[in-house]
Amino acid sequence: MPVLGMDHVGVIVDDLQAAVAFFVALGLELDGSGTIDGEWVDRIVGLEGVANEFAYLRTPDGQGALELIKFNAPPVEDGNPGAPANTTGLRHVAFAVDDIDATVARLQTHGAALVGEVVQYESSYRLCYLRGPEGIIVELAQKID
Repeated sequence: MPVLGMDHVGVIVDDLQAAVAFFVALGLELDGSGTIDGEWVDRIVGLEGVANEFAYLRTPDGQGALELIKFNAPPVEDGNPGAPANTTGLRHVAFAVDDIDATVARLQTHGAALVGEVVQYESSYRLCYLRGPEGIIVELAQKID
């Protein structure tokens, strides 16, 4: 049976409120939030005593979603939020934007910093990587008409 589609990408964060503010400033829409705990969650994630808070954000077109999760229990094992883009594992989440310069400026007010530069790829896209909250790398792609 083929995959029906991608449901969402989950990202563990320490400061849920700041991460939500960043992705709302990017243009995602909050689609729900709350707390989760109990044996059923423990069984899914393979940990004991899970208690977390979450926020579920959707892209305006409804096709993509991001789940931000803050674990209150068990204690979080810190990763390396400053890891470079070529580190093994999930390293970035990409979003299509209509104005890359305005988006970069808006996200910089939420603590984002360019990883490199805004560059033009041939005559099709302007692209950049930003490091956002918790060290999350966000790629922005503006299609050139």
